[in-house]
Amino acid sequence: MSRTTFAPAAAGDHASPSPSAVPPEGDGLVMADFSAFDEADRAAVYRAIATRRDVRGEFRPDPIEPAVLRRLLEAAHRAPSVGFMQPWNFLVLRDPAVRARLHDAFLEAREREAALFPDDRAAIHRRLKLEGLREAPVVVVVTCDRDRAGPVVLGRSADPATDLYSCVCAVQNLWLAARAEGIGVGWVSILDKERVRAVLGIPEAIEIVACLCLGRVDAAFASPELEQRGWRRRLSLDDLVFEEAWGQRAADDQGTTRAWTTATSSA
Repeated sequence: MSRTTFAPAAAGDHASPSPSAVPPEGDGLVMADFSAFDEADRAAVYRAIATRRDVRGEFRPDPIEPAVLRRLLEAAHRAPSVGFMQPWNFLVLRDPAVRARLHDAFLEAREREAALFPDDRAAIHRRLKLEGLREAPVVVVVTCDRDRAGPVVLGRSADPATDLYSCVCAVQNLWLAARAEGIGVGWVSILDKERVRAVLGIPEAIEIVACLCLGRVDAAFASPELEQRGWRRRLSLDDLVFEEAWGQRAADDQGTTRAWTTATSSA
């Protein structure tokens, strides 16, 4: 199979069908080849997943090239969304003064969160570097316009939160694309959304989903920082997978849960 390259459409353009698309049958819909990636491409995808990290204090000040940032946003924009509503917007922040105001909001929220933990954990919490709002050259705030497709959205009626889940898929797309580009990403979740709304002028009807710090890094933690610092350990996948009913383990322990181990070890 020949290797393909992601080529984002220019602003305002629509992506054209793949040259390998098969002729439509009956209803005129266009289909495209959906073969497995070749071994190198497949390994690269799993490597991006396995080595993705939440970056906080390792950012270099170098600006992100406009073409690279565009590719990351295009990757985010290609995320799946309920009813194809594409409810996201991306606020790109470079102004140090704006980012400093977000950092002030973070400091207040961090202290409130630290106070919720027992004293020993609170002390660790306060020592952790939990954001890169001033160090990262770019901050991207991802929002959700829950009215973008009107009051009734295909697929959303049974679970109204699926539009928010869609925006989180966009975050993950951006994060994995950033890993492939050598760009670190850190999600700043300790923020008062109303403070962020006031700083950035975000309308009340728009939901704030994520505040992401982006920038190049020389190195990242070999495994998640919180795991290395003893805050939490990675759970075993074997304990999290059930078959056919809640709590029911697979009879063959060489099956479902072993596939990921094999794929990542060869990546």
